[in-house]
Amino acid sequence: MSAELSAELKALLDTPVFITVATIQPDGSPQVSPVWVKRDGDDLLFSTTLGRQKEKNLRRDPRLSIVVQPFDAPYSYAEIRGTAEMTEEGGQELIDELALKYVGKKYAEFNATAAQDAPRVVVRVTPRKVVGRI
Repeated sequence: MSAELSAELKALLDTPVFITVATIQPDGSPQVSPVWVKRDGDDLLFSTTLGRQKEKNLRRDPRLSIVVQPFDAPYSYAEIRGTAEMTEEGGQELIDELALKYVGKKYAEFNATAAQDAPRVVVRVTPRKVVGRI
């Protein structure tokens, strides 16, 4: 069963706020990384590349936890627990859209090593539970 995001949380996710994604390593320990995010209804979308640790972890175990914390209100946060689905379809388009949102230019213009990246993956997170103070 999926959870709904509050109007306030949706509005925050539509800004260039970073999210912190926690996945589960093969030994059960956490792996955490900050990423850019886009919202699609109540789902969250972020990008990674094939072969990165979070991509490997999510293929093995799609459960994850995400923390949203606005830089200008550090005592406000939301934790979104859910599951991820991944596809390479639309991967380049998503990273370009996110780069425009966060830095105002396409990804290849922002990241000089973008051409050397492995193929991009779209990670779609369906929230199962939302806790916190947003």
